[in-house]
Amino acid sequence: MTTILVTGGAGYIGSHAAKELLGKGFDVLIFDNLSTGKKELVRGGELIVGDLLDKNAVKNVFKTRKIAAVLHFASLIEVGESFKDPRRYYAHNLISSLNLLEAMLEGGIKKFIFSSSAAVYGIPRQIPISEDHPCEPINPYGQTKLFVEKILKDYDRAYGLRFISLRYFNASGADPDGELGELHNPETHLIPNILQAVLGRKESLDIYGTDFPTPDGTAIRDYIHVTDLAVAHVLALQRLLDNAPSEFINFGTNKGYSVREIIAKVEQVTGKKVPCRDMPQRRGDVPLLLASKDKAERLLGWRLRYSDIETIIQTAWRWHQKAV
Repeated sequence: MTTILVTGGAGYIGSHAAKELLGKGFDVLIFDNLSTGKKELVRGGELIVGDLLDKNAVKNVFKTRKIAAVLHFASLIEVGESFKDPRRYYAHNLISSLNLLEAMLEGGIKKFIFSSSAAVYGIPRQIPISEDHPCEPINPYGQTKLFVEKILKDYDRAYGLRFISLRYFNASGADPDGELGELHNPETHLIPNILQAVLGRKESLDIYGTDFPTPDGTAIRDYIHVTDLAVAHVLALQRLLDNAPSEFINFGTNKGYSVREIIAKVEQVTGKKVPCRDMPQRRGDVPLLLASKDKAERLLGWRLRYSDIETIIQTAWRWHQKAV
């Protein structure tokens, strides 16, 4: 069997990708320090508890296992926190990636799938955002993702390391089988925060920004189901394993919903009122983000299956009702 190393494979998106890999017959090796990942989200494969900041631990994985490719999810992801503590974000997201790439090159592994972000684009100049849109991130989190992408371009040119960088928009929803979902602590994503408010696990939903230049004043985002995103990772991996060249690819739906529209959809799905509180905008938030999915469909044959907003919310609702 072909062994794939999944860093951050005990996290939200990483665990869904690991499940998809296992379903496609790959052998999965998960490397996670469990700082935010959860053992209960590992539903197969082998888990190695380790930290990418520990060079020797990372190199040991490649010395003791025959690995064909790497899917790299492990990083810090909170935009607001990246403003408050940029040193932590640059240290973790950059150094950890450099350590991983060094270990890969020493081990002769040159296939790399990178978990990037729409945050690399900054404030959109046109909608939907295509891959050739200028990259001008407006927060340290987005900067770290862009810096890793620049490193990957140099490593491709100099060392022949082939990569596909997946620029996500808003990953959301939960595993349709009910095995996996979001377990962030603290939770920063919109839909689980709405559901936590509905379930009475938090007093209210804070709406950050009601004066954006959008029809209802709240930010508009492109929501993609996490399982559709997991499938995209496997398609990208298979393309690399077939010796395709490096690429940057957006993953979204080319359709957006405002915060208030998402709240209304949750109320429709759950039959419950969402308690809300209006708050000022957060630094680094942009009014509108929508992805062009044309390149993903053209190059990978990728098709959305679960990313209609009702399915996203229904799967998340089932998960959060049982998750503690």
